[in-house]
Amino acid sequence: METKPARVRILDAAHELMLTVGLARATTKEIARAAGCSEAALYKYFDSKEELFVRVLTERLPRLTPLLDSLAAAPGRGTLEENLTEIARQAALFYEQSFPIAASLYAETQLKRRHDDTLRTMGSGPHLPLQGLDAYLRAEQAAGRVHPDADTYAAASLLMGACAQRAFAYDTTESGERPPVDTFATRLARTLLGGIAVADRP
Repeated sequence: METKPARVRILDAAHELMLTVGLARATTKEIARAAGCSEAALYKYFDSKEELFVRVLTERLPRLTPLLDSLAAAPGRGTLEENLTEIARQAALFYEQSFPIAASLYAETQLKRRHDDTLRTMGSGPHLPLQGLDAYLRAEQAAGRVHPDADTYAAASLLMGACAQRAFAYDTTESGERPPVDTFATRLARTLLGGIAVADRP
């Protein structure tokens, strides 16, 4: 059986450990051990655990940012409802998978600060999907498919905020289950469009 390349094994191990023990407790030493390589070998591919975290988000989780970038670059494709539904679906899945990884950071103030500084230096962070959706909605606004008076940043915040909240808001309900992602995304996009679409709803 062919062995996976070291970088792939490291990403796989990091993803698994970050999911099971959280980002704060997943050390590079443990990640390297799980990947079957030395810690020194890990640092040949990744400068820090923070960079590894970003690569896990971009290479192992639903690809939200590329979707937003492609839509913003070519407004007018598909319908607004179809596009926002797919954005909401990908965002909900992204937050569902990333929340368990990142949640432990909020219990470690110094680690959280260092993590934020590194992401800032890398030009990354949780603000990017929000900015990406705002850029897409502004592009559609310029194309005449979003009302000219609509607050696109507020609309982006509403959609992304709802998708992020879905990752944890239902844990203490009687069933403990999240709303099905496809139904959730469809309802969210349709409701949001009721406030920002140019055309009246049928």
